[in-house]
Parts: sequence; structure tokens; C-alpha cells
Amino acid sequence: MRSAGFRVVDRDRYAGVLACLVVLAWIPGVTVAQNLVDQGTVAELLEQEQQALDALPAVYYDYHVFGDDETNTVRARHRLYEDLGEGDVAWGRMRAQTVALLNRITLESLALDDTLVVPTRFEVDFRAYAPFPRYYPGGRAIDKLLVLHKGVQSWAAYEYGKLRRWGIANTGALKTPTPNGRFNVNWKTEKRLSSESPPDEEWWMYSVMNIHHARGIHLHQYAMPTGGPTSHGCVRLVNSDAEWLYEWTDAWTTTGGRNGITSARGRLIHQGTMVLVLGDEGAGNPRPFRFERRYPVLERVALPSSPCDVPPGSSQQERRECGIGSTSQRN
Repeated sequence: MRSAGFRVVDRDRYAGVLACLVVLAWIPGVTVAQNLVDQGTVAELLEQEQQALDALPAVYYDYHVFGDDETNTVRARHRLYEDLGEGDVAWGRMRAQTVALLNRITLESLALDDTLVVPTRFEVDFRAYAPFPRYYPGGRAIDKLLVLHKGVQSWAAYEYGKLRRWGIANTGALKTPTPNGRFNVNWKTEKRLSSESPPDEEWWMYSVMNIHHARGIHLHQYAMPTGGPTSHGCVRLVNSDAEWLYEWTDAWTTTGGRNGITSARGRLIHQGTMVLVLGDEGAGNPRPFRFERRYPVLERVALPSSPCDVPPGSSQQERRECGIGSTSQRN
């Protein structure tokens, strides 16, 4: 049963709005304003009480036109908070943070008549909103599997095929894309200066997890634009996700150690956590919805039958058989 605490736009009037929404979100070449994600707010949303995976509620979505029948954005935001909070503006303001994250926008950037996708449930385990399947049969034999999908600009962590956590990401820009394929976490380091830093600047990366040593492709914390692919090839994460993944993933084991770039000088003994990079970069803000006339439908990412079906991402994976099982035990 669908229920929502906000006013939805008239369906007939919405036909033209829907067309604009689809055009702005998906046609290549359309420039979408880039604002930075509030990483502190994201951390608060992710720290909401977790439920058992089987107990996660079904979440549906509706359209909401920002500022419909309003004349300025200040009043429109107040109306949005009222609608989301069912009359309680303070409560609605908190719920609006979830709406902003799912739409990959900032509330301050909204213009009158912008169309938002709004969930029908709030204050739930964040996995209920995941664009990834909650169960991945192909990963049931793997203790830890990390999936990055460039189409939805998001990641998912699986433990024996069960979704443990997911979050947003920024992968490489169209001119400097993050390579697709099957990788493993190599060395890790808490802090590293980016090789892309200009001569007069220092771009520090934190919670760094390398997945392609030769090309210098890492997952790491950094400032996160709300829009689509934007990096020089690495995968940007919000601070809370980067820290969590840094602790959760297993680095490789070499004769030179496990962590830090110096471990790459040794001979590889054990691979680190398997990482799949899937999908293609899209234009505009990534939103994994099918825009139907009545309401948007979340389309979950289709994962391969087996992680080993994904082609090796580098010569490191080509030289070693794709193992299934514990990353700490696989040779």
C-alpha cells in the first residue's frame, strides 16, 4: 500500500513536467549544476538504527514539484518541509535531507518547478533505499564483495551475498573514466597526497584503498559533488563511507607487507577484497528510477550471475584464477 505525507502534483499537469525531468536527467550534454554533498548530514543518515535485512520495509516513491503554486524558493522550501513533516516543519526539514541525498541535489540549489523523487517511508534503515539488490546469490560464497556501479554512482558491500551497506560515489569523469572490470583491494593508507595536485596546491586523500596499482586508481574520501562522474579516475566517497570501507575491506598480502604503497614491491601472496566496477557513466544527476506517469519506480542494479563472469580489470587479475571464498584465505 502506498502512503506519503506530502502533496503530489496533479497527474494530468504532470505529463509535461515528467518529460522535462527525463530530459534533464538523462540526455548527454546537458550540464547539471554541481554542488557539494553535506558529508556530515550523510553520516547522520547512515547511522540510523539498522534492522534485520529481512525486516526492511518496502519503500515506494512519488513525485513532488518544488514550489508548485508558490512564488519564491523560501516559501517553497517551507512548504516542502511542511509536506514532508506532515505539518511539523522541523521534522520535515530532517526528512528533506534524505530526499536531497536520493535526488543527489542540495536543497539550496532547488528552483521553482523542479521535480523531486520522494520516498513514502522515512526513518528506516538506509539499505531500504538501495539501488542494489538486498541479496546477491552470486556472492553467497564470498565473505566480502564490493560493487561499484558507475551508472547510479553508488557502491554496495556484500557479506556472503547479503547487503551490508551502500552509499553514494563519484567515479571518473567522462574524459578520465574509472576502468571497468574485476579488481581487488591492494594496499591501503590512511592519508596520501594526490599525484594530480597542481604545483601550488596539495590535494590530500584520506582512507585510501588502491584497486589498480599501475594506474593509481583508488577509493578515497574527498569533496563530493552532487552530480555525476567528476574525478580523475579514482572513486570519491563521503568521509563516513570511506572510513567504514577502510576498516571493512581487506588489503592484499605481499612479501613486502599488506599496507602502504611500499607493499607493492613484494610478491603477491593473497589477494585483497574483490571489487567489481560495473556500468557506464551517465550525464546528469544519477537517479536509478524509471519515470512512470503515475510515480517513479526504483530499478535495482542487475548484478552478474557470478562475480567471476566480470572480466579482469588489470594484469594482476589476469595472472590469477578468480577465487571464491574468504579473501584472507584465497591464494
